[in-house]
Amino acid sequence: MRYPKFLPPGGRIGFVAPSFGCAIEPYRSGFESAQRKFGQMGYGLDLGLNCYCGEGIGISSTPGRCAAELMEYYESGENDCLISCGGGELMCETISHVDFERIRDAEPKWYMGYSDNTNFTYLLATLCDTASVYGPCAAAFGMEPWHPALEDALGLLTGSRDTVEGYDGWERESQKTEENPLAPYHVTEKRVLKSFVGTRRVEWIKPRESVLCGEPREGVWPAASLRFKGRLLGGCMDCLINLLGTRFDRTAEFAERYKEDGIIWFLEAAELNVFSIRRAMWQMEEAGWFQHVKGFLIGRPMCFGQEMMGLDAYRAILETAGRKKVPVILDADLGHLPPMMPLMVGSLATVEVRENDISVKMSLA
Repeated sequence: MRYPKFLPPGGRIGFVAPSFGCAIEPYRSGFESAQRKFGQMGYGLDLGLNCYCGEGIGISSTPGRCAAELMEYYESGENDCLISCGGGELMCETISHVDFERIRDAEPKWYMGYSDNTNFTYLLATLCDTASVYGPCAAAFGMEPWHPALEDALGLLTGSRDTVEGYDGWERESQKTEENPLAPYHVTEKRVLKSFVGTRRVEWIKPRESVLCGEPREGVWPAASLRFKGRLLGGCMDCLINLLGTRFDRTAEFAERYKEDGIIWFLEAAELNVFSIRRAMWQMEEAGWFQHVKGFLIGRPMCFGQEMMGLDAYRAILETAGRKKVPVILDADLGHLPPMMPLMVGSLATVEVRENDISVKMSLA
């Protein structure tokens, strides 16, 4: 796995828009505020031509122009890392025009974004053996004040942090609007992790008792804590199943290449309902993606709380993940219901969970 150089003090941050640009509010004001904040920290700025564009359908410009900007800025020596302006809908069309052989041959560079940016963060790892950061897009850094999740994201880019932890609460409904573009996360809900080993729910016990607990009881796995290690791989499920089976799908080969480490899958869903999530898990399993899996980190889906025909998001995941008999952590701080733990895609990570506490330590190995 190739790891880029970290963003140095006084370094230059590049911004690109291979998905949506910051053409409309509240994203435009958020992006401008983010630029001011980064400037006050001493960083230089390098803006791509598409950053403020809204000419494309689901992306900032035409797929060809978006890809050209992405490749130019990735290969450029004028910036030290790249942050995507935003998510969107059709970045899959952008990657059709990306020359991944050139990306593989280029000096590795940190690229950060989430949601639609899965199309690049994921393929950097699986096609180019290059680490990236699945984390917030540019406009989020304009909020007042910063949430700790943004400090974590910048910390990964600068190398000042290698461990992230879950956050106390999460946002069900945003207060960010055109009139209030710099609103911070509206944290109203308490995070409650749901932990399983296979399909058995984890019953947290004191360390002293763990010696005496014996075999797991039916439906329950007694544990003082859960600790598992592997390569982080994943992103937005909506994008991943779109990539599955295309010429860009080298996931099974990646899993085989790193089978000695094993894979920790982190997954979150945007527009998928609970049945779509279950079908997506089935599809990934049948394609061989989950071979050598060591554990699953599952973010809160946008359809949080939904139930259809007796199926909820937990059963949608566990129907497939539970058969792997590995730790499955549900409702983690990942994805579209912020805050999100930024994660280094491709890094060798150690996950520790104890009741409602979670930490992910990432190493450049």
